[in-house]
Amino acid sequence: MIKAKTKVHFLFDMLTDPWFYAAAIPAVLLFGIAKGGFGGAFGVLAVPILSLVVSPVQAAGILLPILCFMDLLGLWAYRGKWVVAELRVLLPAAVLGIGIGTLLFGYMSVAVIRLIVGAVALWFAVHYWLKRRASDNERLPDLPRTAGIAGAAGAGFTSFIAHAGGPPLTMYLLRRPLDKTGFVATTVVFFAVVNYVKLVPYAWLGQLSVDNLAASLVLAPLAPLGIALGIWLHRNIADRHFFRFAHLVLFVVSLKLISDGIRGLW
Repeated sequence: MIKAKTKVHFLFDMLTDPWFYAAAIPAVLLFGIAKGGFGGAFGVLAVPILSLVVSPVQAAGILLPILCFMDLLGLWAYRGKWVVAELRVLLPAAVLGIGIGTLLFGYMSVAVIRLIVGAVALWFAVHYWLKRRASDNERLPDLPRTAGIAGAAGAGFTSFIAHAGGPPLTMYLLRRPLDKTGFVATTVVFFAVVNYVKLVPYAWLGQLSVDNLAASLVLAPLAPLGIALGIWLHRNIADRHFFRFAHLVLFVVSLKLISDGIRGLW
């Protein structure tokens, strides 16, 4: 009885804390905007923001059901516009990455993962800007589709850990011959599958607790707003500005991941 009362008090304190909403509202809107218009790249900032007021593990647990709701909205908005040939390569590798993340969940250092992903993302962003400046081309030479296996596995793995699968997938898809709508639609399907697969290990590991689900339910009405904002921005930004901005976001996110990784090691 005492344990149950403590859990009720914890849930009440969390849901009545203004600082919780100060972090949670921007986090959910960021994910929605990313999913609705920018391929998920800077949605990676959401978990670190929410982690300012709850633990990173709880932040991931709260956000997953909301992401699954957003995925349904995104699938409807971009229905039929995704690139099936890319998904055939990406999705099996992503499921493998989720499986590896599940097996290593209790043994890995999140700080090291953030450092690795951040360093690779930083290299891709800087490489893009240097090459584009040298050649005056908006797009760099395409990567072979088989290169997506590594990116998708990494995305599945980092998505399982902290919903941070955006950078590994973005690094690959930005080097494929896709327009901005094909790019975003393909990421929408990719992360819809990834997030629904993640529900199984998250439930098994106890991350879909009553506390987390209650917080998810309270924040869920923000999902359509975030998606709508993302779609509006997507429709009003030219392709060349979109890809420039996507790489800029990738650069900023990489610095954030590296910073979090270094602080985590300390």
